[in-house]
Amino acid sequence: MKISKLTFTLLACCLGLWVYGKEYTLKSPNGKLVATITVDQQLSYSLSHNGQLLLDKSAIALLLEDKVLGQDARIAGKKTRTVSEKITSPFYRVPSFVSEYNEMILSLKGNYSVTFRAYNEGVAYRFSTSFKEPFILKDELAEFNFNRDYTTYMSYSTAAKGKDPYAMAFQNLYVKAPLSAFDTENVAFLPVTVDYDNGVKLTITESDLEAYPGMFIKGDGKTTSLKGEFAPYPSRMDYHPWRHMSYVAERSDYIAKSEGTRSFPWRILAVSKNDTQMPLNNMVYALASPNRIGDYSWVKGGKVAWDWWNDWGIYGVDFKAGINMDTYKYYIDFAAENKIEYVVLDEGWYDPKVGDMLTAIPDLDLLELVRYAKSKQVNLILWTVFNVLDEQLEAACKKYSEMGISGFKVDFLDRDDQTAVEMVYRIAEATSKYKLSLDLHGIYKPTGLNRTYPHIINFESVFGMEEMKWSTIEKDMMQYDVTMPYIRMMAGPVDYTPGAMRNASKKDFKDIYSNPMSQGTRCHQLAAYIVHDSPLTMLADNPTIYREEQECTDFITSIPNAGIEETRILQGKMGEYIVTARRIGNNWYIGGMTNWDFREVILDMSFLGDGNYAATIFTDGVNAGKQASDYKKEKQEITSQSKLKVLMAPGGGFAISLKKR
Repeated sequence: MKISKLTFTLLACCLGLWVYGKEYTLKSPNGKLVATITVDQQLSYSLSHNGQLLLDKSAIALLLEDKVLGQDARIAGKKTRTVSEKITSPFYRVPSFVSEYNEMILSLKGNYSVTFRAYNEGVAYRFSTSFKEPFILKDELAEFNFNRDYTTYMSYSTAAKGKDPYAMAFQNLYVKAPLSAFDTENVAFLPVTVDYDNGVKLTITESDLEAYPGMFIKGDGKTTSLKGEFAPYPSRMDYHPWRHMSYVAERSDYIAKSEGTRSFPWRILAVSKNDTQMPLNNMVYALASPNRIGDYSWVKGGKVAWDWWNDWGIYGVDFKAGINMDTYKYYIDFAAENKIEYVVLDEGWYDPKVGDMLTAIPDLDLLELVRYAKSKQVNLILWTVFNVLDEQLEAACKKYSEMGISGFKVDFLDRDDQTAVEMVYRIAEATSKYKLSLDLHGIYKPTGLNRTYPHIINFESVFGMEEMKWSTIEKDMMQYDVTMPYIRMMAGPVDYTPGAMRNASKKDFKDIYSNPMSQGTRCHQLAAYIVHDSPLTMLADNPTIYREEQECTDFITSIPNAGIEETRILQGKMGEYIVTARRIGNNWYIGGMTNWDFREVILDMSFLGDGNYAATIFTDGVNAGKQASDYKKEKQEITSQSKLKVLMAPGGGFAISLKKR
C-alpha cells in the first residue's frame, strides 16, 4: 500500500516514532531579515526579508560514514550574542568597515554544532565538530528551496560533456533562466544569484573555505529547488603533457577527510533590496579567518605591464619581439616611463613542458632583468603553474625572494576539491614567509582568502579579457561586464585584465589571437579601472600601442590602485549598466559601463560635498558606435551642485577623475 507523506507523518506522530523539535528565530540587526532554524528529525532553516519568504524550509546536514549530522537533531545548548566589530581590510574597496550581526550557536547532541549569523546584508551558517578522531565526509546536504520559479543568474562549468565537471577554470558567462530550467547535465559554480522580480535578490556563495571542497550548485530541471554539490576527493593524480599541469585522474566516493575538531565553510545567503548594494556586500570578507601573516607593509598593489594578452606584440623596434632580454627590457622601460609598478613575465620564461621553474630558458638572464628593473623602480612578477610551484615550493620561494622577485602569478589550478584548496593554503603560507605576493589565476571564486593572507592581492575566476583572444561575438562580453560586478565581485577582487586599445563595435568584433581587440568602446575599457575591485591590475595591451595612445595610457596610470577610502555605486541595474565612484584622499574617480544598449545617465554630484573639483572626463566619441576607439576628452569645473549628462554608445562607457582644488 502506498502511504502519502502526510499520512506517514501523522502516523509517525501518533505512534511516537519521533518528537517534534523546536524552532529558533534569528533576526538581522535591523530586523528585516529573519532566519527560522528548525531542530527536528531533519535540521533545516528558512529565510524571509520584510515578511517575504526568500527560502522555504531547506535541510542542512553533514553525511559521515556512520551517521548523519543534522538528522534526528537534539539540542544540547544554545548561545546568542550581538556583535559589532571593526574589520581592517587592506587592498579592499574600503580600508576598514564595521561588521554587525546577531549570532546563534546551537550545540547539538553528538558533539557538533551549527552557527547562524544574521547581518543586515544576509545570513550565513556553518557546521562545527568536536570529535576526538579524524573522520571521512561522504557528502554535505545544503538545500535551497524556493517557493516560486524565480529567475536565476548562473555560470556553468565549462568542462566538456562527459568529462569531470569540477575540473575547469571557473570562467563563464551568466545564464539567465528560471530555477526549473537548470541544466541537469552540469553544475554551476558560485556565486549564484536569484532574482525575486521586485528588486530583491539573493546570492549564494561561501567563505572561509579551508581543507574542504568548494560548493557547486545543482538543480533537478523540474522543481524550484537547488542543492549544493561537492567535488569528490581525488584518489589518483596525473599530468597533462603540456605545462606539467596535474589533474584528477580518479576520484573517491567521499568529498573530504576531516580533522575531528574543526569548523566548516560558511554558507552565505547575501540579500540585497537594490542592485547597487550588491557590489558592496562585505559578507565574504567579514566571515573569513583573520590575518595570519602579521605585518603586511611589504605588500604593494599597483598596475602591471603584461606580455601574454598582446602576444609580446610590440613593433617598430630593431629586435625580434618574444620571450627574450630585449623584449622584457622594452616592457620595463615602458613601465618606468609611465610609473607602472610591475612587469609580469608570463608563460614561457621557463620551459612549461618540463615544469621546472627553478631554471629559466637560455634566452633570459633573470638576475640581469631584476637588476635592470630595480634600477628603473620597476618590480617583476613571475608566472607559474600551481602544482609546479607546489612541487618546488620552498626552493622556488627562497631563490626568487633572494633574487628580488616581488611575487608570483600562479595559474591553472582548475579545480576546488579538498586537495586543491589545501595546495592554495600551502602556497599562501610559504610565499608569505618569503614576502612574495600572489595573483591567483585559473582558480575558484574568492572565499575571503585575501583577508586571511593579505599578500594574495588578486584573483581571476572571471570571464575576463583573455577570452577575447578566441571568443566570437556570440560571447556577449558587454552583457557580462555589467552583470559580473553585481555577482562575482561580492566574493572578492577580480583580475579581469582590461586595457585593450584595439576596440570594436558589435558588428566589427573578431577574435584575433595575436592582435586581440575588445568588444565595446575605448571608454568602456578605461571605466574598468574604476568599476572593478582590483588592487593589482594589468595593462593588457602592448607598450607600443600604449605609447601611440599616450592620452589614454596617462589616464589609466593616474588611477591609484591603493588607498581607496570609499566606494559607492551611484547608479546601476544588473545586466544593463553600472556607475561606480571611488574616493582616494580628496579626489574621486567615476567609471560607468553599459551593455550593447545606448544609454544616457545624469550624474548627481551632490555626494562630493563642499569644494571645487577639476574634472578630466573621457566619454564615448560621437562615432564610437561605429568606430569603437573614438572618444572625447574634456576638462570641466565640477561642484556638488553639478548635474553631468553622459551619453554611452552601445558597448560604451565613461571615466572621470575629479581632483579637489
